[in-house]
Amino acid sequence: MLVLGVDPGSTATGFGLVEKEGRRMSCIHAGNISSSGNKPFYERIYTIFQSMVAIMDEYHPQEMAIEDVFFAKNVKSSLKLGHARGAALIAAVQCGIEVFEYSPLEIKKSVVGYGRAGKDQVRAMVQAILKLKTPFDSDTSDALAAAICHLNWVRYDERN
Repeated sequence: MLVLGVDPGSTATGFGLVEKEGRRMSCIHAGNISSSGNKPFYERIYTIFQSMVAIMDEYHPQEMAIEDVFFAKNVKSSLKLGHARGAALIAAVQCGIEVFEYSPLEIKKSVVGYGRAGKDQVRAMVQAILKLKTPFDSDTSDALAAAICHLNWVRYDERN
């Protein structure tokens, strides 16, 4: 199964495609969609949408795992994050990809074993699980962690 993990953000949206064959998971492609802070916000959101559609059209993931909304202290940042999530969600719907949402706590617990793990811990575990030679930036590794989390849940659901 090929899963697209997404870590939404208005200036950098991380993405990672993780494939699971048997018990082995591997990174097929990963990176981030970056936009200059000088661009108008609506153009950055459109860039996220277009880029996500292009990734989905090229790799054809079966499912998408995305970080769920969390409450932040800064309302303006939360709204911008929500717009970035929306762009990725609409892209998935347009491409016919089923979406699964996980809280940051669920993702960290699934990958690290501890829901309050730091970014460095998540990055290190993603690198170990996927046997990557070098770690990705935190946006990309968080997206890969979302995909790993989903694949772990799918495995659990198949047992029951």
